[in-house]
Amino acid sequence: MMSSSSSITDKKHHHVEIETEQEQDVGMYNYDMVTTPDANHRTTFLHRVKDKVTTRNGWIGIYDYSAVCMPRIPFLHPKANGSPFYGPNDDIPILVALIMGLQHFLAVIGGVIAPTIMVSGAGSSFLNLDNATRQYMVSASLIVSGLMSVQFLSMVQIIRFKVPKTRFYIGAGLLQITGVSFANIASAQALIKNMYDSGACPMDTDGTPLPCPDAFGAILGTQMVASLLAVGISFLPPRAIRHLFPKIVSGIVLVVIGSSLLSSGMKNWAGGAGPCMARPTSGDFVLCPSTHAPHAQAWGSPVNFALGASVFVMILIVELVGSVFMKNVSVVMGLLVGCIIAASLGMFDASSIQEAPAITFLWVKTFKISVYGPGIIPYIFTVLDMAIECLGDITAASDVSGLTLEGQKFEERCQGGLLADGLSGIFSGLATSMGVVTFSQNNGIIAVTRCASRTAGFVCAGLLIICGVFGKISAAFLAIPSPLIGGMTVFLFASVAASGIRILGYLDWTRRDRVIIAASLSIALGVSMVPDWFAHVLPTSSNASLQGFYGAIETVVSTSYIMAGIMSVVLNLILPYDSPDDQIKSSEEQHDPAVITGSQRFHMEPLGQGSSTCSSSSDRK
Repeated sequence: MMSSSSSITDKKHHHVEIETEQEQDVGMYNYDMVTTPDANHRTTFLHRVKDKVTTRNGWIGIYDYSAVCMPRIPFLHPKANGSPFYGPNDDIPILVALIMGLQHFLAVIGGVIAPTIMVSGAGSSFLNLDNATRQYMVSASLIVSGLMSVQFLSMVQIIRFKVPKTRFYIGAGLLQITGVSFANIASAQALIKNMYDSGACPMDTDGTPLPCPDAFGAILGTQMVASLLAVGISFLPPRAIRHLFPKIVSGIVLVVIGSSLLSSGMKNWAGGAGPCMARPTSGDFVLCPSTHAPHAQAWGSPVNFALGASVFVMILIVELVGSVFMKNVSVVMGLLVGCIIAASLGMFDASSIQEAPAITFLWVKTFKISVYGPGIIPYIFTVLDMAIECLGDITAASDVSGLTLEGQKFEERCQGGLLADGLSGIFSGLATSMGVVTFSQNNGIIAVTRCASRTAGFVCAGLLIICGVFGKISAAFLAIPSPLIGGMTVFLFASVAASGIRILGYLDWTRRDRVIIAASLSIALGVSMVPDWFAHVLPTSSNASLQGFYGAIETVVSTSYIMAGIMSVVLNLILPYDSPDDQIKSSEEQHDPAVITGSQRFHMEPLGQGSSTCSSSSDRK
């Protein structure tokens, strides 16, 4: 067993040493578009294809499938994975590529569709769109996520190519899957609510918000303008970005984003965020989502509570006894069980699936693109948050892929990934989808499966595109009752907050750190609990431009994660380091061996297992 572990470790180090050679080799499994294969390369390509499809090794290989697929017996030590380590450019068996690609797909599918389903749904801070438009939006999100994953838009991020006649790259060249960022939800809610309050979006005579597709066009246009900032940031040295947005900033922002979104998830768990939440005594919204829905229930009914709980509890059961594969897709497993229960109760409306088009694609529906002034500042912070996530995910993905975290190659991956992230925001807007960002859960899958091959990423991206093209699949997602979406998103949003807490755990927790965290969270979480606290501070003006400026300020101050970002960045730049406190803390820890600092945990625990931590090379020495 020791020799096996040693060989695996040697192989992992081998990938680090030959990384430069791998990136210059243009073979069947190298996706860095720098040179063009000649006739000899084409011959080699044909030989590789023949060996791949005609041999047992090409189909199955020597991968330890049992370590991934066998359920775990509780309270017993899990079986170690004895599979070889596959680097980003390694040739992997077809079956391994299919299993790993499916695993990555199932791990991200819930996160890809959840933001679009929520933003397009019913409520005073949502778009209230019809089912046909919502189905298209979900399809567009899936297609864009697949495309962007291959060059960072997932295919863009996986491939990576050099910008001609420059030293810059587009894409990170790693197994990274992108999806619609949860940060979009908070920004979109703030923008939509402002548009309803200002009269830019229509409302019924009784105050019920009506469909507002123009608000989505404003979201797309504002997102594209803000993404230009991300493109500019990509040309800065990654160390400069990390200095401006260190771990303490990214951790605080993630904690606030996750915690502020929990209320939306809980509303859906109880039945939805639409008019039925007020529990009227008459009308179409006495029941959720309306009295016309099959087997509709009152908001907060025991049936709704039980449905959401079935998803949430199933996720925990899978974490207890599931195999590695099942744990990586636990959210989908929980949603599947909840759907089976809801179907047995007759709560699915099959008519929307029957009416949905069999095939769809981007631009089948379009939206009036505009730039909403009061939304620019919130979306700038959204883009900055996505850039921080991107840089952290590249660091984590490089670590679990066996690649170096220092030197020119690492800097090029960071630069290429950030540039692709910025371009993805522009392309996503043009393709009628909210902005996408890399998902950190894929790094955890790489760590436990020992497969970082980009071939698996292409399989995952292909599955995302296929699901988006087939309109019936998007309709099936929208037919899922709101309590099931709530049970799933509550776990997903809490996972975002947990990622932030994990990042904050890497800190040394000096007095300076505690002051920054306390000051930032006090304002940000307070805003999340009382979003209208600033609503009456500024005067009302008859000047449209001045009123728009006031609206922008109110949007910024009333958006919790923006306040968290502003407070943490400013305080981190102006507060001095407290050396006496650091000395006292170090002295206490020397006398207490049970105390383990954040930096020590950083060295002890491998980076990348579901984390989006952004670390500099100095942090890892």
